[in-house]
Amino acid sequence: MTEKQVAVTLDKNDKIILKMLQEDCNISLKKIGEKTGLSSSTVHYRVNRLVEEGVITGFKASVDPLKVGKEILAISLVTGRYGPDYSRKIGEKIAKITGVWAVYFLLGNIDFAVLLRASSREELKDIVDAFIKIEEVERSNTYLILDRIKEDTTVQL
Repeated sequence: MTEKQVAVTLDKNDKIILKMLQEDCNISLKKIGEKTGLSSSTVHYRVNRLVEEGVITGFKASVDPLKVGKEILAISLVTGRYGPDYSRKIGEKIAKITGVWAVYFLLGNIDFAVLLRASSREELKDIVDAFIKIEEVERSNTYLILDRIKEDTTVQL
């Protein structure tokens, strides 16, 4: 699925910059500079370096799924048929299905954890039907999530 990544060395200021950008990607370079003690141009250079090194993978709006009608949240635990490179093949097929927002390959007797968002039960059924129709998928169990206790995509540094 993904090639092996090499960790990048981050200093204290890099971590401050990343933390501030994760909280608000529209924050000004000047405000980051005030917090780090760096000039705006140095902050700009560091942000560009972090992008070039793949530490920062993009700048996005954080959207509350409930506010846009994606009220149904579910997790499916999927078992695939073992074969050459099966984790990549199955994972990529599942990842392309609309409504799937995360696919994780696992160790153990379950191969994948798949996180789903839908607007209705019918849409959820269509999503689940789409990945259980994948030839290499042996079985799945889907669980409806009743309450979002915590959902945080921020990387703790």
